[in-house]
Amino acid sequence: MKNLSLKSYVFVFMLSLAFYSCSNSDSDNNASPENEFTGADDEVKLMTVDPGHFHAALVQKYGYEQVDSVVHVYAPEGKDLELHLDRIEQYNNREENPTNWVEEVYTGPDFFEKMLEERPGNVVVLSGNNAKKTQYIKQSVDAGLNVLADKPMVIKPEKFPMLKEALAQAQENDVLLYDIMTERFEITTLLQRKLSQYSDVFGTLEKGTPENPAITKESVHYFFKYVSGNPLIRPGWFFDVDQQGEAIVDVSTHLVDMILWETFPGEGIDTTQVEVVEAERWATEMTPGEFEKVTEMEPYPDYLEEDLNDENNLEVYSNGSFVFKVNGVHGKVSVEWGYESSEGGDTHYSIMRGSKANLVIRQGEEEDYVPTLYVEPVNDNSGDQYEAALQDAIDEIAEEYPGLSLNETSNGWQVAIPDEHRVGHEAHFAQVTEQYLQYLVDGEIPEWERKNMLTKYYLTTQAYKKSR
Repeated sequence: MKNLSLKSYVFVFMLSLAFYSCSNSDSDNNASPENEFTGADDEVKLMTVDPGHFHAALVQKYGYEQVDSVVHVYAPEGKDLELHLDRIEQYNNREENPTNWVEEVYTGPDFFEKMLEERPGNVVVLSGNNAKKTQYIKQSVDAGLNVLADKPMVIKPEKFPMLKEALAQAQENDVLLYDIMTERFEITTLLQRKLSQYSDVFGTLEKGTPENPAITKESVHYFFKYVSGNPLIRPGWFFDVDQQGEAIVDVSTHLVDMILWETFPGEGIDTTQVEVVEAERWATEMTPGEFEKVTEMEPYPDYLEEDLNDENNLEVYSNGSFVFKVNGVHGKVSVEWGYESSEGGDTHYSIMRGSKANLVIRQGEEEDYVPTLYVEPVNDNSGDQYEAALQDAIDEIAEEYPGLSLNETSNGWQVAIPDEHRVGHEAHFAQVTEQYLQYLVDGEIPEWERKNMLTKYYLTTQAYKKSR
């Protein structure tokens, strides 16, 4: 073979370098650099799709350094979009801590397809009509987009396999699919969970029975309420359970999430470890005047005609409860909706039953409708030694939540919580968003989170079937 000249060597070297560069370029493209997050300013770019629920705006009630101020909104024209933009404008124009969001809006019947085509952002925010939400989630994940979705991510059992596929596809595509679980950040729930991990205070979690579960979560909500200081105007479809979802697959999502999160902290629960034992559903009745007040619509839209009774009142199946077992432990969730609260607003009740004490959250008239945590010893576990153990636990937890103290009651203690830790429901959306932003930087959602997300919706959809 003839020896190569210097010029030939240079040619071969340059050719190899070009090939290597192209190979690396292809590799980089496959790695989807738009989904690699470092925590840098403005690197997260939101795309809000069909924001029919006020939760979409609450994600933007505060600004985040990591999130670009320009948000691309894809939605059909109409009242839902107008209300969403009005809320964002309100946040931008408030005197205290105003935001600086810029909403770039596309309207048209092809809004979702247009979002997938243009892709001006890297995180899809979904909070609106739930009828197509599972499909939107799946298509977004398939397109390699991260998704932050309001609950519920699925409302019908026949759509559960699609959500299961979406969760698997998200992991395969290295994108993060996450739902907005605000109730974990409520301070009494946080403290209930923490105290349950002190064996000298709580003991061990009871197994319970269907009649007397080990852990119960109950919540009462109202259709007419105030959000960000203004009367909440709900879309008509909110009262159509085929579009919003029944209580058993909607608000119950929060309650199931908290039960899994509190009873088995940091442990992923598989669908094979749970079973729905019993479930029921019932309706809340609304008059035409009440419907008009909360929706600013009159008369009823056609899709609600089949839900009207002989008195022309609307019957909304917005109430439901079910009992399930997780690793042999019985849990119960219950959700009720009234039209309007005479006082106090939404309320929450919860009990965790331990061998040494019950940890109870009440939010009734006696508590001035403020969630309040009680420690109520059982099985003769009161006394100086027990009180000392409880005080030690509170002192240790107070290192993270300063100012906690104990007030003695007739059957135990009330945990006194400073107002600084009671940030409110609306602020919890920022806390969830910040958690999601950290997961983006981490590049993954913890395995226990992913497992519990799937199992949570498995339980709600199974309960939906059981209630019939």
